[in-house]
Amino acid sequence: MQPFTAKVIEVIAAIPPGKVMTYGQIAACAGSPRAARQVVRILHSMSRKHGLPWHRVVNGQGQIALQDEESFQEQVWNLEAEDVEILPHGRIDLTRYQYHPDQAAI
Repeated sequence: MQPFTAKVIEVIAAIPPGKVMTYGQIAACAGSPRAARQVVRILHSMSRKHGLPWHRVVNGQGQIALQDEESFQEQVWNLEAEDVEILPHGRIDLTRYQYHPDQAAI
């Protein structure tokens, strides 16, 4: 496994319930700020294998990015079960729910 992939998995696994991170934010935390699309690929291919909380990852606008209606709804339900408020069009208020791992220890 590539070091970037391992770090992405580590970052995603650490997102606490009730919080979200963006693809770009995860890429930056893993050491490659311009690799948001690679985060998407890693999340898609390794979520099940590593038991990742995939539902806690959204796009840079704070929106659920899944196009498939069933997967979109599953992400909504998972986030709502963690008390994350879903706004119209699958939007999440990043000022309220975004996780900042570098500030978590403060």
